[in-house]
Amino acid sequence: MVYKIFLPVSDVKQKKVVVYDLKGNIVGEVVLPLIFNYPVRKDIIRRAVISALTARLQPKGRDPLAGKRRVGESWGINYGVARVPRLDNGRAVIAPMTRGGRLAHPPRVDEKLHERINKKERLIAFISALSATSEVSFVRGRGHVVNHDILPVVVVDEFEKINITSEAKKVLDVLKLWDDVVRAKEGIRIRSGKGKMRGRRYKEPKSLLVVISSKDVPAVKAFRNLPGVDVVAVDLLNVVHLAPGGVPGRLTLITTKALDILSKKFEVITL
Repeated sequence: MVYKIFLPVSDVKQKKVVVYDLKGNIVGEVVLPLIFNYPVRKDIIRRAVISALTARLQPKGRDPLAGKRRVGESWGINYGVARVPRLDNGRAVIAPMTRGGRLAHPPRVDEKLHERINKKERLIAFISALSATSEVSFVRGRGHVVNHDILPVVVVDEFEKINITSEAKKVLDVLKLWDDVVRAKEGIRIRSGKGKMRGRRYKEPKSLLVVISSKDVPAVKAFRNLPGVDVVAVDLLNVVHLAPGGVPGRLTLITTKALDILSKKFEVITL
């Protein structure tokens, strides 16, 4: 499916980036698609990310009679105890502040959890977040270690044949991207609060985003275990990958084949 995008600028100068091989040498130059010239809309990006994250939430609620299945009655005044419902033995029940009582404000099944967004807004958010990956100021603003003056980093298609993590590290090192992976590794910390007991013990910063042509290429296994690194096929790419937390400007590496697929997916019309 080809999406039509209207670019609100008539005179657009397309961005050019260099193409690297696996040894870090410049082997060519490629013109980025016009979607990389789209204005960065932080407000729409944030809405789209919130919409995507809340779509994962499952509706939940409580039994209407939870905490109320006790025959309790207040004793009234002049007993020297609080006027809450009590059993005959004096134990307080039902009231929210008592042990085994009802919840004061329990979750409701009819509560609105998913923030919906229009399809066109979601599309604009994706393109806007993609455009931010080519702006060095946005990438540095996210906290990434940037050793390039021109972004995103484009590599040859042989990159997708890497199948060993040690080889992947060498390639990222010669491409001057390994420093950002080290930053993510040093930023791993134990979560505060009870989440550490619920399978969410560690918080890991986001690092490099690797965009490839297909999810079946060997590079997926080579890069997926690196700290903070996400490996995504171009067809599965979304705004959560490009702008984690709703903040645009993720450090991105993309292969020439994936870039070609991306350019064919969008038809840009200048106004």
